Amino acid sequence: MTEGRNHYSYSTYADPETARAFDRKRFGGPIGDLIASAQARVLADFVGTIRGRTILDVGAGTGRAALLLARAGANVTAVDASSEMLAVARRRAAEEGATVRFLKGDAHSLDFPDRSFDVAVSLRVIMHAPQWRQCIGELCRVAEQLVIVDYPSAYGAAAIESMARRIAHAAGVETEAYRVFTDRTVADAFSSHGFRVRAVHRQFVLPIALHKAIGSRRFTLAAEASLERAGLLRFFGSPVTLVAERCASS
Repeated sequence: MTEGRNHYSYSTYADPETARAFDRKRFGGPIGDLIASAQARVLADFVGTIRGRTILDVGAGTGRAALLLARAGANVTAVDASSEMLAVARRRAAEEGATVRFLKGDAHSLDFPDRSFDVAVSLRVIMHAPQWRQCIGELCRVAEQLVIVDYPSAYGAAAIESMARRIAHAAGVETEAYRVFTDRTVADAFSSHGFRVRAVHRQFVLPIALHKAIGSRRFTLAAEASLERAGLLRFFGSPVTLVAERCASS
């Protein structure tokens, strides 16, 4: 990694206040709750049978996905590069009485044998990771069956925000200058490791920031349903969550 630990994806989440406030900022309010419930539903659909499966959550953050999967009966290992985020995750697990193995680690170099988990999950990681292709390679290496990731679409409103953030970052402003992806770019990365995309889910056409600013669950559901009926979700929906499966020949 050329940027190493100075990259914002490490420094931002090493801040204790960022870790404490992450869930509130990301999943607070009616739209945050809508995002969280959609994420839970998509994960369950993509994983299929959860109980008894071994699942690795990479970039686990405060443990939301890991705890969801553990509550459903999976044997979950959760990895994150931030000790501060892991501290929040461990506290949440203890409060819920959930069993999750939390470990500090880096998505670019996972300290596990090949094919040591049934499923690998990594949410909100490749958009921020310094070397995202390396991360996908590691997810594919340790997963026996499935890999689930998400990313902002290069054709959605996120592309405009991403460009603005990258310009600001280049000018010295502290911001999360995330990247956006085309479906083909991500599919090709998986294909190079013997995986093929099995299914995708697209969430919003309008920017999440707009939905949060309006703060109305009813408006969001009605507006997005109208845009989906108009055929726009298929082309502009973001974020995109996909599940890739190992090809029989790999």
